[in-house]
This record gives sequence, C-alpha cells and structure tokens, in this order.
Amino acid sequence: MQTTAIISAILALLSGVGIFLIACQMMSSNLEAASSAKLKKLFSKTSSNKLLGVGIGAASTAVIQSSGATTVMTIGFVNAGILSLFQAATIIYGANIGTTITAQIVALGMFGKSALSSSIIFSAFVGLGAFMIMFSKRQNTKVLGGIIAGFGMLFVGLTLMSGSMESFAAQDSIKEFLAKISNPLLLVLLGAILTAIIQSSSVMTSIALTMVVTKLISLDQGILLTMGSNIGSCVVAIIAGATNGKNARRTALIHLLFNCCGVIFFMIVGWIISLATSGGTTYGTIFERLFPGAAQTQLAMFHTFFNVATVALMLPLTNSLVSVVKRFIPEKEAIAEDKNILQLKYVNENMLKSTPIAVEQTKKEILRMADIALENVNHSLDIIMTMDFSSHDTFKQREKELDFMNQALVDFTVKLQGSDGLSEKDKLYLSTIYRTVRDLERIGDYAENIVEYALNLNKSKEHFSTMALKEIEALKKEVNQLYSYALTAYKDEDFNALDKANILEEEIDDFTDNMELNHINRLANGICTPTVGAQYLSLSSDVERIADHLINVAKSIRQLNSKKEQKSGNFA
Repeated sequence: MQTTAIISAILALLSGVGIFLIACQMMSSNLEAASSAKLKKLFSKTSSNKLLGVGIGAASTAVIQSSGATTVMTIGFVNAGILSLFQAATIIYGANIGTTITAQIVALGMFGKSALSSSIIFSAFVGLGAFMIMFSKRQNTKVLGGIIAGFGMLFVGLTLMSGSMESFAAQDSIKEFLAKISNPLLLVLLGAILTAIIQSSSVMTSIALTMVVTKLISLDQGILLTMGSNIGSCVVAIIAGATNGKNARRTALIHLLFNCCGVIFFMIVGWIISLATSGGTTYGTIFERLFPGAAQTQLAMFHTFFNVATVALMLPLTNSLVSVVKRFIPEKEAIAEDKNILQLKYVNENMLKSTPIAVEQTKKEILRMADIALENVNHSLDIIMTMDFSSHDTFKQREKELDFMNQALVDFTVKLQGSDGLSEKDKLYLSTIYRTVRDLERIGDYAENIVEYALNLNKSKEHFSTMALKEIEALKKEVNQLYSYALTAYKDEDFNALDKANILEEEIDDFTDNMELNHINRLANGICTPTVGAQYLSLSSDVERIADHLINVAKSIRQLNSKKEQKSGNFA
C-alpha cells in the first residue's frame, strides 16, 4: 500500500510540474503578445546607467515571466554588439529580481485551507480564460484569455504538486530520509541539479515552497534548495553562450559568477550568524519571526530578499566582475575568429525565446541588409565611372553576404512565424519579409551586373564619354535620395516618405528614358561606340530596376497599417 501511495504521489508531482511549466509558457507567450510594443521600447532604452539596466531586466522578466528568456535575449544582444558586457550584467541582475514575482504569486495561492481556498479560486481562472479564447472573435481578448488561463493553470499545477507533497509527507520513511539531508552544500547542489534538469528556477522554487508548507522539509532546507536553484538557472545561459561568440560566453560567465557569488556570500553570512548567536539562529528562524505562521510567505520573501540583496552587493562591483570574465576569456581568442564568416548580426535562434524582441531585431537585420545593398550599388557605379577595380574583392564579399542574408533571414522568419506570442501586426510584418529580402538581394544582383559591364569595358579598353559619366553621377544621387525616402518609409511606417519615394521613382524612370535618348544622339554623332552604348543602356535599365525594388520595400508598409495610408491620401 505504501508503494502504491508513493507511485501515485510521484505521478501527481510529474503532472503538477508539467502543468506548471505549460502555464508558465502560456503566460509568457501571451504576455509578450500583449506587451510587445512596450517590450521593444524597454530594450531600446538600454544605457550605461546601472539602475536603468536593473530596472529593464526586472521589468522584462516580470512581463515575460522567464528570467531564462531575458538572459538568453541579453546574450544574443551582446553577441550582436548591441549591448556592452556592463549593460548585459545589469540586465541580468534585474532578471534575477523579476523572477521572484512567480514565487510571490505561488505563495499567495497557497493561503487558505478551507474548501474555498485562494488556490481553488485562482484555478477557476482556467475556465474563464478558456471561454475567452474559444468564444471571442477579437485577437486582443483571446490573448487576454491566454494570460488568464495560464495564470489559473499555475494554481492547478500547484494544487497537484501540493497534493503529492502531502502524500510524501504522510510517509514516515520519506520524511526521515529528507530530514537526514542537512548538509548545506549538498542541499544547494541538489537545488542546482534539479533546476538544471527542469530548466526553470520558478518551478524549482515552487516545489520547494510546497515541500516547506507540507512540512516535508524544513524552511532552512527550502532556503538552501532555493539558493541552489539560482545557480542551476545558469545552465540555460551557459548553453546559449557556448553556441555564440566570445562576448556571449563572457555574458554567460557573468551570470554564473553573479549567482555563485550571491550564494557563497549568503552561506558565509548565515554560518557567521549561526556561530555568533547562542541559539543557533539561521535564515529560517529569522524569517519565521518576521512572517509567523505563513511558511509559504517566509520562503517567498527570503527568495526576494536573497535576489535583491545579491544585486545590491554586486552592483557596485560590476566593472570588476566584467574585468574578471575578460581575464577568464581573453581578447586573444578573437584572433581565431574569422571575420569573413557569414552570420546575421542582430538575430540568432536564441532570440526566438522572446518573439517581440526577435521581430524588432529582424527588422534591424533587414535595414542592415539594405545598407549593404546600397553600398554595393554605389560601389558598382563608382567602379564603372573610374574603372578602378582595387576594391573589387570587398564588393564580391558584400555580394556573398547579401546572398547569405537573403536565405538566412527567410529561414529565421519561418521559425519566428512558428513561435508563440506574436501580435497580429507582427504576423503581418513577418509575412512581408520574404519579398523584402528578395528585393534587396535583387538590388545586389543588379549592382553585380553593373560591375560586369565595367569589366567588359575594361577588357575592350573602352570607357564612357564625359557626358555619360555626368549622367551616371546624377543618377547615383537620385538613387541615394530614393533610398533615403524608401528606408524612412519602411523603418518608421511613414506614408509621407512613401509619397516622396513614389514621386522620385517616377523621376528616375524619366531620367533613364532621357539617358537612352541622349545615348542615341551620341551614337549618331560618333561620340560613343555601339559596344559602349550597349553597356550604357544595360546600366540605365538596371538602375531603373534597382529603383523599382526600393519602392517595393517601401510599399510593404501598406500591409501593416492601411488606416495610416488612407489618412495620408495615398491610394496608389
């Protein structure tokens, strides 16, 4: 009978942990969708201000309910060069504070032993949220329903975990076994290992809470398990850092050292307090006095105090911590890094853990691709005007990068579209990316054509006339102005800029038509040869198509907000 009870308790525990994890994921994805715009703005405000970094880390973790996701995003930003190690450190500090909210919510749900306890009331939110998801036609209501249902599922999982712990607590053999595990280092290690397996410090802390409340373990044991969970939570960051560049590995190491320093400091202080007091005072006895009769609050408040105090301790030492990790992972490692290795700068798969941020970073990557495409357009026109091929290798490297980015961005967008937590506008934006990157890649191809024309002219020892060169120079200025309007429209969803881009594109069409007429006149007057003329006509045609592709990029904003377009009077 005892064996059956233990097996049932283990199954109930697994069920509770599973539901709790799904609830966290469900809340996280829907909270991200509901606050995507604010989350994007939040990360855009990073600066060298320590407290601001902590606030951003805490707020973003509170929003997405995952310190792991915040840390992984931070590692991605450091790897992309968007954040410094100093900024990343402060955001990670804040993430540790933000993650304590989950424990406080769980503790709140454990009050009341009557038939109508707070846990049962909160569990009922699952039904309310499900009805909102199933019967509402508005996307915002569905997202809110997902948040409410996820919140309720936290307490369904918690109820199952609590029930399993009560079953374990009824077994004297299990209580006796757990009571023997009193070594602080062993308990911290156990908390770290279990958290590394589960990959969620929130779940580990919640399990510790239920074990303390059901008197399966003491409050001091629960405190040590919770401290260990902070170390175990670093596993996600270590995995993310190991698959990225030098600074990403440094950021992961900062996370690990920060949490280890906090645990070591608290264990030393706890040992000193115990020796200095005749009654063997511990953190458990201190928090029992501060919050009498509420074991769940005692552990939840210690968890919050521990993380806040660790941040207060480490914040003044941030520069020293950054210096230490730079010594562990020195600059000389950069020698082994091949600068010609093609990779996206602003996005990687770790970004998929926070879809709103990933969407914003994807847009930055597309803007970078557009800059590279324009560089090659200007470069190709300079080459054909000057016949200077000294930097041709740089041009070819950029063309390879454009081809790579085209495929890499499409692959990333496919994965991003399959992620949870996308707002309707983000979904619309992602649907435009496929054509946008194709347009930018085609711009690069036309630039490559122009260089080919230059190579042909060089081979035949011919060149354009002075008049033709002046026309190409004027055309280059027009294209650069068009690029400025088109990218402003794309970046800011500016329909006024789109109007200007449309007007300028028509002017470029007229300009290239005149180029052809002028060429025919020069040909008739013997100023240029048929061979030169063929290259010139091809060039004007290619630049016209480059302008068409730039307009396509700008026009993609029409799909995102038709109301703005109507207000601007742009119905073209």
